[in-house]
Amino acid sequence: MSDYDDVWLVIPAYNEGTVIADVVENARKVFPNIVVVDDGSTDNSSEHILTTGAHLVRHPVNLGQGAALQTGLAYALRQPGAAYFATFDADGQHQTPDVEKMVALLRADQADVVLGSRFIEQTGQVPWIKRVVLRTAATISPTARKLNLTDSHNGLRVLNRKAAAKLRITMNGMAHASEIVAFLASADLRVTEVPVDILYTEYSRSKGQSLINGVNILFDISLRERARK
Repeated sequence: MSDYDDVWLVIPAYNEGTVIADVVENARKVFPNIVVVDDGSTDNSSEHILTTGAHLVRHPVNLGQGAALQTGLAYALRQPGAAYFATFDADGQHQTPDVEKMVALLRADQADVVLGSRFIEQTGQVPWIKRVVLRTAATISPTARKLNLTDSHNGLRVLNRKAAAKLRITMNGMAHASEIVAFLASADLRVTEVPVDILYTEYSRSKGQSLINGVNILFDISLRERARK
């Protein structure tokens, strides 16, 4: 038995064969329940995932990180005893001690959703161009401002069952992060941010979002919000 038998980590993965086994094996030292969604990888990601003891769900084609997260959350919600759900990156950026402290806040009933932030405590680890993009996104996003978020595109999130059951991610690509923030801004849920330690390796930096992609995300969300009005 583990202290975290009621916690599920949801990891979307696309062509992460180089690192995915190490990421999952390290996470399973703390969190025994992990579902990895192989989002149509063309490398050997699935073979490596199968060696870890994690649950594997495959998309036959690449649908994007948003779709992979929705698939993983839906799978985890069906598991007996699942009460808390963490979205966790496949590239090694996220750290399990951060998930532990985020789960503790939910167990104490201090929030329904806990979001990780790279900017509450400045560590100097965030690459400068990424820092500019992310801080700009949080500043100009109406929904991020409504929630007083400092980091609206951090992939490390922990939700209780109430919040996870309500969430429906429809944007398949990277714009899902803004969609999640928009959902949280309109939902009757308690949302808080905590500082987290993101590990930027040469590998993870190569997988990051460019300035153009960041602008495209905001443009997609802007169009969606206009369509709702």
